[in-house]
Amino acid sequence: MRLIPPAGINLFQLIYVLIREYRERTGLEPLNLSLGNPDGVPPAAIRALKAKYASDPGYDFHTYAEDKNLNRFAEGMVALHGGIAVEKYPGLRALPIAGIKTASALIPLACALHLPDRSRRDAFRVASNLPAYDVIGTWSASYLGARRTVWPLAAADNMRLSVARLKDALKKDGSDRADLVFVIRPGNPAAVGASEVDWGELIALCIEKKMRLVNDGAYAGLAAAGTHSTLASVAKDFPEFEWLELYSVSKSYNDPGARLGALVGSKDFVEDFTLVKGNTDSGPVPGVMAAYGEFFSDAVAARGALDEIRGLYERRLAYLIPALKNAGLRPACATEAGFFTLWKTPREAFGQKLPDENRHEAFNRAVITETGIVGVHFSAPGDAGPEPLIRYAVCADVLDPKFRERLEAGLAKIKPVY
Repeated sequence: MRLIPPAGINLFQLIYVLIREYRERTGLEPLNLSLGNPDGVPPAAIRALKAKYASDPGYDFHTYAEDKNLNRFAEGMVALHGGIAVEKYPGLRALPIAGIKTASALIPLACALHLPDRSRRDAFRVASNLPAYDVIGTWSASYLGARRTVWPLAAADNMRLSVARLKDALKKDGSDRADLVFVIRPGNPAAVGASEVDWGELIALCIEKKMRLVNDGAYAGLAAAGTHSTLASVAKDFPEFEWLELYSVSKSYNDPGARLGALVGSKDFVEDFTLVKGNTDSGPVPGVMAAYGEFFSDAVAARGALDEIRGLYERRLAYLIPALKNAGLRPACATEAGFFTLWKTPREAFGQKLPDENRHEAFNRAVITETGIVGVHFSAPGDAGPEPLIRYAVCADVLDPKFRERLEAGLAKIKPVY
């Protein structure tokens, strides 16, 4: 007998179903703009270093990596993505992690959700954004039973972090603070960064209310110049502030299969996380960590490889965003990092009125059925009710002439009406 209701299906699993149905019905490959994973592979230099350490008989490259930081991987990762030399700040710590998703699930426990007894769960509060790739919301509220305050992102704010909206959301939930505030900057699905001013205002509130802050910085390495300041670059100057920022090679180097990243943050928070992590996983694959650690030792080459990958996405976005605008779609926010674009859902498409309820999903299904163009539908909390949104990514070769031909023909059919 099933103990978990099937209604809990992951949104992206639903997209896979829709893709399969389109392929079976038409015999055509979909125009997959839903994929949020890189469609490339790591650069040759990284692949060569992986091979080197895979064949090296050194014991450390094949045993558990629970407390290991081979070839100073964590320092190299933080320097490249966070923009700080963590060893210069005695109050900070950095360590390797086996991917951001796994680490995110542990963070409420690292904030003592489970202490002093299980009844504490009813008092523990997490504040996090919607729309978002909501791992933290699922784990904290659905799996671990904490209280969750939705901190809304709004198209009216260009999907930027609004501390005023956070305060309002907490007030509506009968509180003035959360134990944990969790954000994704640059965001997913809203690929918008954060400024030093954004972080400064949020840090001041967190210090005042004794709230821990975590940023999922998976897309930090893919931010366009001048569009994003990392949390680490600002938080390092506030020794009383408790925070973490997480980075990953998955998006930065086309390497989601590596299951490798790093986190940096205030000493006590990192040590709390380390304790929980020690009872959960045995660390990343050590040979892969060692390979990246050596790769980061040449900071110029590492930055150059990252710039090349970011440049590819920027060229694709420079085509796709105008194409979607020319088709009549309206953006919900700017795209400042990575490979996501976010759009407001129209009220009519293909000459038909879309239903008011679940309009974003109805639109996505209609577009897939009529054109084969696949997106991911999201819903944002709005002042007048949920705001329906659709995300289209460039983790496919949208510049390929055949892809463009089919895409432009499909877009011309939508005829959105707002």
